Amino acid sequence: MNIVKRGNFFYLAHSFRKSGRVMHREKYLGKQLPDNIEELKEAFLRKCLAEEAFKKLDKIKKNFAAEWSKYPESIKKNILTDFAIDFTYNTNAIEGSTLSLEDTEEVIRHKISPNKPLSDVQETLNHASTFFDVFNAKKDINPDMLLQWHLGVFKDTKPDIAGKFREYPVRVGSYIAPDWQDLPHLMKELFSFYGRNKYAMHAVELAARMHYKFEKIHPFGDGNGRVGRLILVHILKKRRYPMLTIEYKKRKPYYNALSKTENDFLGYFIRAYISAHRKHLQD
Repeated sequence: MNIVKRGNFFYLAHSFRKSGRVMHREKYLGKQLPDNIEELKEAFLRKCLAEEAFKKLDKIKKNFAAEWSKYPESIKKNILTDFAIDFTYNTNAIEGSTLSLEDTEEVIRHKISPNKPLSDVQETLNHASTFFDVFNAKKDINPDMLLQWHLGVFKDTKPDIAGKFREYPVRVGSYIAPDWQDLPHLMKELFSFYGRNKYAMHAVELAARMHYKFEKIHPFGDGNGRVGRLILVHILKKRRYPMLTIEYKKRKPYYNALSKTENDFLGYFIRAYISAHRKHLQD
């Protein structure tokens, strides 16, 4: 989405694909940019998404549910284990794990340890276990759950920070995370946002926005990416949408989207989600 100026007038402009054609939508803003431009951007983007993207997402949900219902329980268990392996490999690889996909499968499925750093092996085991905790969670997401997930992943490799919100500054590349003294307020705002929108907002949009907001808060000393991607699992599963793996080989577009605005990240996430589940758009 862009702000464009023609003559003395400003417009919001958004382009998307519909039935193989590039469609354009515009919203007139006036001779000056309104003070609430970000709110207007969000409302206009949601209107555009409702026209096409949300329909695709709902079709994916419907077709996925129909397919999933046909599988015997034993097959469902195998499929979920395969997903846990793939998800764990990718989320850990993004953060620098040395384990390959094959190594990850050996560790999770067969409990065979490769000749790799013990910390990477332990975090692989712990992450897979935590993934199933997230997947099977009955309660709705809350701050204590995030602490539990972080503890689950890092209790054996980073016990000094595991399950604790940070009390010190953190910088990731050029991004300086908010002051740790602001974390209580920011986390309260995050879950207030979730409470207001968990039924009002489309599930895929909610998952994307929660992930983005969480990553910007960066409440942990380390492991924010892995916990943030578990938030995606929790919200999508809770609303019965198929889950999404952020692939290690596609990490650059993911990081690039996180470096932009929340609405930019939402656009990236929806495109990635539809692309990953394109088979469920088949009639």
